[in-house]
Amino acid sequence: MARTVLPEESAKEISELIDVLISLFFESLPRRDQRNWARVYLNGLVRTSGKKTIRNIAGTGASSVEQSLQQFISKSPWDWTPVRRSLAQYLERTAQRPLAWVVRPMVIEKAGDRSVGVGRQFVPQLGRTANCQQASGIWLASSESSFPVEWTLTLPAPWTSELLRRRRAGIPDTARSLTPAQDAVHAVQRMAATWQLQRRPVVMEVAGGDVASCVESFTLQDIPFVFKVDGSLPVSFGGAGRQRPGPYTAPARELIDSLRSQRRVVEWTRHGRAEGAVTLLTSAAILAAPGEDRPVPLPPTPLLLMGAWTEAALMPTEFWITNIGDRPLAQLFLLAKLTDRVSLDFAETCEPVGIRDFEGRSFRGWHHHATLASVAHASMLLGSRGRTSAGAGYPGPARGPLGPARAAVTPAGRATGAAPAVTATAPATSAARTGPAPVLPPRPFIPGQSARRAYIR
Repeated sequence: MARTVLPEESAKEISELIDVLISLFFESLPRRDQRNWARVYLNGLVRTSGKKTIRNIAGTGASSVEQSLQQFISKSPWDWTPVRRSLAQYLERTAQRPLAWVVRPMVIEKAGDRSVGVGRQFVPQLGRTANCQQASGIWLASSESSFPVEWTLTLPAPWTSELLRRRRAGIPDTARSLTPAQDAVHAVQRMAATWQLQRRPVVMEVAGGDVASCVESFTLQDIPFVFKVDGSLPVSFGGAGRQRPGPYTAPARELIDSLRSQRRVVEWTRHGRAEGAVTLLTSAAILAAPGEDRPVPLPPTPLLLMGAWTEAALMPTEFWITNIGDRPLAQLFLLAKLTDRVSLDFAETCEPVGIRDFEGRSFRGWHHHATLASVAHASMLLGSRGRTSAGAGYPGPARGPLGPARAAVTPAGRATGAAPAVTATAPATSAARTGPAPVLPPRPFIPGQSARRAYIR
């Protein structure tokens, strides 16, 4: 994508904001010269045209600057976790409080085989095998803006099993070879346990093979979630009483489609677009079976399977499972659609500041670059919305160009055969809040009398 250069007036404003963010987020760096090089790198990410490599940031002929930046990014042993945690805590305190933690996969295709974590692997997002790195960003997302605060880099088996390769890349002894979803789940668990953030619903896409382990991991830590799943995910469903036959097994798509008479019409506004959209929603109460390898069996986890029909679709096209049982379907749907907000901000801000551009070979260097790109992303979004005079010059709340996505549930009409619906609205945005942002705990789902039970297998 084209990389534009900031106008001089905007660049000056962003540079001033970067000075503020350095004092907020980089106090954990022990030396002043490290903070100075962080400032140089951040200004380079937001002001340099083209690819945001260390050489381009340093500028033509600035070999000493390039060497110092290379040392700071790839070799200096500063810990990136406190910086990311400070960024997340600051965003929690701003007026634009997040509604969810959204996990977004990131694929970085490579030509060679020396970049840390690179390998030939099948990538669901591309639908093919590619020579690439696979990473995931954890974003604090609201209806109006989103910010990456944590990153995982998935390591294929050779990077953890081959000792020489592991040493050359500086991969920690604790790092293991997991799936991207497993890496993301572990990162979310660390954030929930140690980052002192308000616990938000986690929104992410999960492949069928990872669904059971992801559900169990978040359930054990009381983390609310909304997982997008494939319609082919097999579920077993049947009645809870003696009068109900079962269980039966069918794909999630078939279970949701069998409930089309219970659909509700949701009218909403897409993120980043002015036109409205119409979606039909329905749901079924389900239960997730615990892992089979547990020494002590756990009871099944009550969940909700939600399905959506887009305009003119004959069959349901999107599916989610969630352990949030005290919210209307319209609100759960808008939480799920925060992935669109993140994709928009990724394309318009995070990618232009160079999140994919790191060319080094070290594990430490990749995480240092991703951390600084996250701060650069925040400075671009916060700086473009202006700064408030209160709070020692803290940036003001971020606002999207088209406002937040909203939804309303309307009667489906007799032509669709759906039952009448009640009116509902989307979760409140930060502009309407006067107190702390609401937290959505994973309360047990209580199915209605006509709802079916199902089991994820």
